[in-house]
Amino acid sequence: MNYFKTALLLAALTGFVLVAGYLLGGQTGLVIALVAALGMNLFAYWNSDQMVLRMANAQEVGPQNAPELYNIVHELAQRAGLPMPRVYLIDEDQPNAFATGRDPEHAAVAATTGLLRYLSREEVAGVMAHELAHVRHRDTLIMTVAATLSGAIGMLASFGGLMGGGRDSEGRPLVNPIVAIAAMILAPMAAMLVQMAISRGREYEADRMGAEICGQPQWLASALAKLHAGTQQIHNEAAERNPATAHMYIANPLALAGGMSSLFSTHPPMEERIARLQSMGGQTYAQPRPLASSAPRRGPWGGAAPQTPRRGPWG
Repeated sequence: MNYFKTALLLAALTGFVLVAGYLLGGQTGLVIALVAALGMNLFAYWNSDQMVLRMANAQEVGPQNAPELYNIVHELAQRAGLPMPRVYLIDEDQPNAFATGRDPEHAAVAATTGLLRYLSREEVAGVMAHELAHVRHRDTLIMTVAATLSGAIGMLASFGGLMGGGRDSEGRPLVNPIVAIAAMILAPMAAMLVQMAISRGREYEADRMGAEICGQPQWLASALAKLHAGTQQIHNEAAERNPATAHMYIANPLALAGGMSSLFSTHPPMEERIARLQSMGGQTYAQPRPLASSAPRRGPWGGAAPQTPRRGPWG
């Protein structure tokens, strides 16, 4: 998805905020919606990274306590022409990762301990390359703006009954109650659909660029297959407590019941993502030098890892 389409979608989200505010509260609601949208986005612009990292209970790590992960991110950032982001670990068994930050100079990447436990070094590199692709495209800011605008619509809908649309001098409602009820139901759904459109398009593009950054599309394709299996079998407690952050992860961290729920996922179908990466296998990329050193693999917290590969519960 290109920047023009994304700008249109964000403009649509902003329009939903203002329309929802007006329908639910007349001119007063419109002003409240505008102030809420501006305030939430200003706060998100300056604090989105720390806000999301705190929600995930992420802890910053460096070359001393997570040398393998740190070195992988460092080398991939150099290949991508990016400043070195801050690196975080999340003590969650579910294999997953996300990136955050308002721009490449204030970016952070976070991986769960499960990601390092169940994926090979090459697969971890593919995942981190995907996250750095988000940083390079400044997707982290766009996704945060989309999330906060959607949150503003949800907040307005929640207070719609209290606002009541106001009344004129004769006590008649300024807004048709049926219209207000419809706005309370439809506006959040419309916002969710726009947010899904932004998220899904960005994931496809991050997969493509991530494959180019690491130079090996099959690394990311293999990682996505394991992530898909892992997220279906292992709960992510931090994400379940804060579902608004789900779209930030490379794989949907929330437990889905299946069926119609897949239609409302913020992530594109994993099978399609893997197929697209596999179709890139015949293309020519600049062959990367071997990642880091040939030193023995280390565990997620810097301790020595077993000599045999560690597999997830799905095999």
